[in-house]
Amino acid sequence: MDEILVIDFGSQYTQLIARRIREMSVYSEIIPCNAPFSEIEKRSLKGIILSGGPASVFEKDAPTIDKKIFDLNIPILGICYGMQLITYLLGGKVSKAEKREYGKAILRIDDFEDLFANLKEETVVWMSHADKIDKMPEGFVRLAHTENSPYAAMAHRERKLFALQFHPEVVHTEEGKKILENFVFKICHSKRTWNMHSFIERETEEIRKKVGKHGVVCALSGGVDSTVTAVLVHRAIGDALTCIFVDNGLLRAGERERVEEMLRNNFHINLRVIDASDRFLSKLKGVKDPERKRKIIGGEFIKIFEEEAKKLKSVKFLAQGTLYPDVIESISFKGPSATIKSHHNVGGLLKRMKLKLIEPLRELFKDEVRKLGKELGITDEILYRHPFPGPGLAIRCIGEVTRERLDILRQADKIVLEEIKGSGWYKKLWQSFAVLLPIKTVGVMGDERTYEYVIAIRAVHSLDGMTADWVKLPHDLLERLSNRIINEVKGVNRVVYDITSKPPGTIEWE
Repeated sequence: MDEILVIDFGSQYTQLIARRIREMSVYSEIIPCNAPFSEIEKRSLKGIILSGGPASVFEKDAPTIDKKIFDLNIPILGICYGMQLITYLLGGKVSKAEKREYGKAILRIDDFEDLFANLKEETVVWMSHADKIDKMPEGFVRLAHTENSPYAAMAHRERKLFALQFHPEVVHTEEGKKILENFVFKICHSKRTWNMHSFIERETEEIRKKVGKHGVVCALSGGVDSTVTAVLVHRAIGDALTCIFVDNGLLRAGERERVEEMLRNNFHINLRVIDASDRFLSKLKGVKDPERKRKIIGGEFIKIFEEEAKKLKSVKFLAQGTLYPDVIESISFKGPSATIKSHHNVGGLLKRMKLKLIEPLRELFKDEVRKLGKELGITDEILYRHPFPGPGLAIRCIGEVTRERLDILRQADKIVLEEIKGSGWYKKLWQSFAVLLPIKTVGVMGDERTYEYVIAIRAVHSLDGMTADWVKLPHDLLERLSNRIINEVKGVNRVVYDITSKPPGTIEWE
């Protein structure tokens, strides 16, 4: 399988580079710049991309790379910091720019031979740099320039070295996709060998070899990642897989039934459903602090999962839906991830139960997981469902969690989902949900005074959940939501709409 390796120097766009290449059906992987040279040398690569990064090549301890990489006779593309590093290491001159370039710039192309083949003479690109190239290393030629960057692109064709001062991977660079395609196909001569069908065949075989005659246990949440993991592992080993689904009493309306229907009836997976709602609600009694809620829910989930897993014979493996961004975050040049939410962290079971880990999705981004799920026959209802937090409705029920308050929230949430889906807005949104506030307000219903709860509605646009904008839903849709919730949910007499973006707010309220 052809591969383009991305070497990360800490850019916020590094994952985008790998995703853009995978969108071309070419496999791409990311490694940190401080990985040993042997890690690069041992791979059979079609090309290498050096990412951007926040550092300057002049800084003490600035990230760098072994110069032997330039002697591998493999095409290399440096982007932003990657370009400056190539220049610095190969004897060119880099200096602080008199005028920093951030945002859109007009690129004027001087050479259309390969990297810029079939592009316009002038095109909009996205800049983000404070240093610039004053003198190219020996043997390089200029490919393009901007008003503030005399060398916005350069190449040493004999050594197969190319460099860009701008970011082709972001959508703001109008012809960025063409530029990357030119590098991947015209320069690296890659073939389109990365697709979900071949991934399934390869991963299925690897799971079979790894597991042998032993059993595998999988913690199932009903979300995209755990569902796709379960279906893929089941395809490989059949009844040797047992899935455990814990009903903690904090699920959405009909959630448990949907999971059982899909996995048992559609995929014939061995599923154990544990009704632990009383146990969770008992532990949460009187608890209002959101972090305490999370820790209680996470800790109780692990205890129950461990209790149930111990009942299974010959289980030696734990299947988990770890995705590639999680892997990147833990090995990135920028350092390990600061926090892993406790309700997702079942890693402690590995040592206590002497289990080995199976992570069949660890090479995939979220959009690829959805494509994989589609190939495996999983419905769009599961694959394109909005993110649902691990602690469930507990962190959308602000304040104390009780059965009465959960029932009110569950009914309101059901109406929100019905109306959002019915209006055609569901697939346009990153997330939409109801929140039950810990206050009551005065109202008038049927000529009588009421004093009841407030429901807040949240709907946001986002690409990755890191930032988000509130959505300007049509007024008639908001009106229907308000009318239905107040008329159909006993205990609610007021509905409000959250118009806070992230930052400063978060998507969830707790």
